[in-house]
Amino acid sequence: MFSDDLVNWIVLGLVFVAVVLVVMALAPLVLGRTDIKARLAAQGGSAVADSGPGSIRNDQSTTVWARLVQEVERRGMSLTDSTSDRLSEKLALAGFDQSYAPRAFTLARAVGTLGLSSLLVLVFAATGNWPSAGKLYMMVIGAALFGLYLPGIIVSSRAENRAKEILNGFPDTLDLVLVCLEAGLGIDAAFNRVGSEITTSHPLLARLFAQVSLELRAGRSREVALRMLARKSGVPEITAFTTLIIQSDRLGASVATALRIYASEMREQRRMRAEEKAHRIPVLLSVPLVCFMLPTMVAVLMLPAAIGMKQQMAKADEQKAAKAQ
Repeated sequence: MFSDDLVNWIVLGLVFVAVVLVVMALAPLVLGRTDIKARLAAQGGSAVADSGPGSIRNDQSTTVWARLVQEVERRGMSLTDSTSDRLSEKLALAGFDQSYAPRAFTLARAVGTLGLSSLLVLVFAATGNWPSAGKLYMMVIGAALFGLYLPGIIVSSRAENRAKEILNGFPDTLDLVLVCLEAGLGIDAAFNRVGSEITTSHPLLARLFAQVSLELRAGRSREVALRMLARKSGVPEITAFTTLIIQSDRLGASVATALRIYASEMREQRRMRAEEKAHRIPVLLSVPLVCFMLPTMVAVLMLPAAIGMKQQMAKADEQKAAKAQ
């Protein structure tokens, strides 16, 4: 067990760290409200918001996470990771494609590591039920490791869900691209048209196609734009689709014919994935059936027999007792 003085110093230190983190988290919000009041005062107290669309950079820099990252770095803490490029690609696959996403991820890991361990110690301090030194050390280390790896688990789970959503909507999108090409549109115009049509049904694909259209309008080559599309999607099927378009464009082959064959293969793969999930259901259902249903059925079937045997044994004992008398 720790001595009382050492425990008090540990608790005070963790409380100080927690207070600093809370102040750093709330400071951007307070400063943001102060900036808004200052701008309103400069405009004569008018509360009418600007109806313009604003720039993307301005929108990304005014979010809570962006302001929090800026405030933390302004106070001298560097959030730049040595593996920022790989981390940016991993976060982009999960949908976090903002410029501050890697730094926010690093900040979330630091806050989770310190916050969960501090919270655990504060709970012990509030209840007064301190475990032994070894147990406390292991629990604090476990909480810190959980807070360290929790953001990565969340990002990986979100990336998997995003890839599944893109993959499920890609065959329908591919059919629309094929219809546009057969109607006489070029591949660039087909991306723009399909991106505007699937905004409601498949928003992730619509966003990817819109980015390709914007890159093509900005002057980027079609091959580079398509390879960027494959990298941002993280789905092998879209990578094969972009490779197919690039190779058809280089060789001068008909893109519509190649896409028609590829679209039929994609629909067949989606049907096979659905059948695979359907065939997996009985195997998955066997686990809860064995764990929950089988003991209940055994108890229902065996209980009457057990009661009957007990009654017969009781009668036999009574008969023996009567004979003995």
